Amino acid sequence: MAEKRNIFLVGPMGAGKSTIGRHIADQLHLEFYDSDNEIERRTGADIAWVFDIEGEEGFRRREETVITDLTELQGIVLATGGGSVVSKEVRNKLSARGIVVYLETPIEKQVARTQRDKRRPLLQTKEDPQDVLERLAEERNPLYQEVADFTVRTDEQSAKVVANQIIEKLDF
Repeated sequence: MAEKRNIFLVGPMGAGKSTIGRHIADQLHLEFYDSDNEIERRTGADIAWVFDIEGEEGFRRREETVITDLTELQGIVLATGGGSVVSKEVRNKLSARGIVVYLETPIEKQVARTQRDKRRPLLQTKEDPQDVLERLAEERNPLYQEVADFTVRTDEQSAKVVANQIIEKLDF
């Protein structure tokens, strides 16, 4: 089996994937990527604009392409979008091309961490954010668990502590 040199972070919005991913990349001297940032870089527009113009389906197609491209790299840490695991192709690429870590976070923490963030299109509706996050969790949590090599809870610790826990579990 080929040696896995990539670390892919999956989990819901507000789990800390980007912050924790940067800590891991810094400590292991790996390149850090965020799939949402890469979509914005490639399109020249923010995620909310892509959602407005292309809808969630168009955004997910872009996300799948970006994650496919990024997972072909070696020696990276990738923070994926919360909904990326809905795609079976994305789950397969993540599983085949690196170590997948599920950052598990309770709904209450997600609500607290995302309440002022206007860059989350799925939360910019008239629906109560907690209801949206609960519905997404019901759909996506089993997919995060399916694709993950291991799970780390992010609710009561700093991003740096969580990053260190992940590094300790890695078999690099």
